[in-house]
Amino acid sequence: MLVDAHAHLLPFDYPADAPECFPRMEPIDGDTARTLLFGATRFRARDVFFNAERRIEAQDASGVDVEVLTPMPPLLRYDLPARDGLSLARHVNEFTATLCAAHPSRLIGFGMVPMQDPNAAAKELTAIRDQGLRGVEIASNVVGASIGDERFLPLFAEAERLELPIFVHAMPAATDRLPAAAMGTYVVGIEGALAAASLVTGGTAAKCPELRIAFSHAAGGYPLMLPRAQYFWGGSWNEAPPVPERAVAPDDGPSPLEYARRFYYDSLVFDRRAVRYLIDLLGHDRLLVGSDFPAMPREEPTGATLRSMDLPEDVHADITWHNAFRWLGINPA
Repeated sequence: MLVDAHAHLLPFDYPADAPECFPRMEPIDGDTARTLLFGATRFRARDVFFNAERRIEAQDASGVDVEVLTPMPPLLRYDLPARDGLSLARHVNEFTATLCAAHPSRLIGFGMVPMQDPNAAAKELTAIRDQGLRGVEIASNVVGASIGDERFLPLFAEAERLELPIFVHAMPAATDRLPAAAMGTYVVGIEGALAAASLVTGGTAAKCPELRIAFSHAAGGYPLMLPRAQYFWGGSWNEAPPVPERAVAPDDGPSPLEYARRFYYDSLVFDRRAVRYLIDLLGHDRLLVGSDFPAMPREEPTGATLRSMDLPEDVHADITWHNAFRWLGINPA
């Protein structure tokens, strides 16, 4: 069994009477592909993005049994007016529910919400659940604002109450400290780290201890920052017992590593040495398989790096599917 917990979709089309700020999907002559036009974004989308049968064929070709499908990140347009953001979210969610209903045992859909209006976003979670969608995807920032900001707590608290998992997708925020060419590489890693750290330092992780939340690309640089945060918290190396007199910023709550081990992380980090570090630091029970398909080509076959690591059978099974089911709240029986 292998669950790809990080895969994307795009709707086939948008209503003719949609607001001008909505995306458009223009057909490409002589091809089944379409072009997504959304603000400055132009993206060629093959039919596997929106055709259920093509997705199943792609799964079979790559050794994937189940996909968790989330909207392509460009759809997470929190800069739109809140009303338009809600309309867009509802259209995408309806398409996602319809697509996944074609093969419900193999396609698991996540919805999206207008994070620019946190209260409306929280209220929309019930509709997402009632549509048969399993969780919700959010971006790592809301027009540059940290998702750990207290204003977004209603969304996280309601997701916890409804037992809906959240997938946080790293979304580059504008910066003049790195060139545009670094948006998809270094800035994505920075964004993942900021998102995860903000939920801890902003208090959301403490206030929502049962929240099931996962981060794309292992939350970027967050795992490598944790040992330093752990030292500042407890004053010891190698997660030894705390030495309060040496701690720079002690507190009596859970340690940074304890908080980090409540989260889930997809292991799409492109190197077995990085995966090994994640296992050693966070635990194999925190990791998921992810591919970013079809925005990026899958490893062939999917999970090849994991198979090359000679992991114990139970560890391998946890990463390839048990953890995903726990995060999703699915009983495999």
